[in-house]
Amino acid sequence: MRKSVHPSRVEGEVQAPPSKSVMQRFTAAALLAAGRTTRIRNPSFCDDALAALRVSRELGASVEEGSDEVVIRGGLAPTGRELDCGESGLCLRLFTPIAALSPQELVLSGLELLRRRPVGMVERPLRDLGASCRTENGFPPVRVQGPLRGGTAVVDGSTSSQFLSGLLMALPLAERDSRLSVRDLKSRPYVDLTLQVLAECGVRVQNGDYEEFVIPAGQSYTPGDVEVEGDWSAAAALLAAGAIGGRVRVTGLRTDSVQADRRVLAALEAAGARVRLLAGAAEAERGDPRAFAFDATDAPDLLPALVALACHCPGTSRLAGASRLRHKEIDRAAALAGELGRLGARIDVRGDVLEVQGGPLTGGAADARGDHRMAMALAAAALAARGPVTISGAECVAKSYPAFFEDLVSIGGRIDG
Repeated sequence: MRKSVHPSRVEGEVQAPPSKSVMQRFTAAALLAAGRTTRIRNPSFCDDALAALRVSRELGASVEEGSDEVVIRGGLAPTGRELDCGESGLCLRLFTPIAALSPQELVLSGLELLRRRPVGMVERPLRDLGASCRTENGFPPVRVQGPLRGGTAVVDGSTSSQFLSGLLMALPLAERDSRLSVRDLKSRPYVDLTLQVLAECGVRVQNGDYEEFVIPAGQSYTPGDVEVEGDWSAAAALLAAGAIGGRVRVTGLRTDSVQADRRVLAALEAAGARVRLLAGAAEAERGDPRAFAFDATDAPDLLPALVALACHCPGTSRLAGASRLRHKEIDRAAALAGELGRLGARIDVRGDVLEVQGGPLTGGAADARGDHRMAMALAAAALAARGPVTISGAECVAKSYPAFFEDLVSIGGRIDG
């Protein structure tokens, strides 16, 4: 699918889609609530959320999808051997420890882009905690066989916090108490999100300053009725669009959210945008653009939208956290430099920093390279380009935000295709 985004002024209000990160965590919690029924309100049906629902079914949960809620009856009783995680790295890393609770050998894999993402960090901790685990030289597929018994383990958090989140969700059901020592943890806010979901579902975890976690054994999940909050990651792309090309208000957001990408507001202000935080909403308006510096190490999903914004900010912007982009769906740092470079941007990757020279974008053709956040960033950047930008592979937004282009049109974006 190709989308041609023309220079446009955007102005208006958009409802944030549900958070796929929260949705996947609630789905896992509902699976683990054996014999209990969970109602998930405001559910996400993006591709990543659907992957989590599919894996939960394959692991034994009963799942009924309605238009405004998902009803899950929990219980771990795998119906087959293969667990299909699609392209979702969170699904793979979150459900690997959960699958390891079962004495049946299970294989977690997915589509081509997922099979390029590193998962070697799961092997040693799962073995230390009593399960069998093998990967293909550190990449999917992952083969696990439990039961996960608990105990002590060291967890490498330098590549992703997603596996730690999976352990925190699985180990409360182990037969022994567990103690996890965590090294070089990145993306702490995503761990906070997991701890928030666990608390809401009646599960206790002791957090020792993110360096050690103690998980009592023999607990039970009691989710009941839960609601998925709006997605700050998706909101970041829309708010960047407002800062580039007009004024955008995004509703349906928790302003007290622990989601990492809530930090987009500070970055937008640093870039000269006019930012307003309202009851359940955030707004960004183009102001006096200026070069800015921002460290996105703990919120790497913000970088594509912020690089798009920096292209329209005079001077040199410096965005830290580039090393966190190399193991996403693609090497996002190189892709941002290459594809925005085709539109006239000047972007250098210097170690962990993306340096963006602000200046006019000419328009032209760019490839989303199968990456949803790339597609949204290219669309936002196009709003203030000198000519239209044709984005190939635009359908990849379905991974997190299927209605992105429709929502952009609803607030004035001129889009063909």
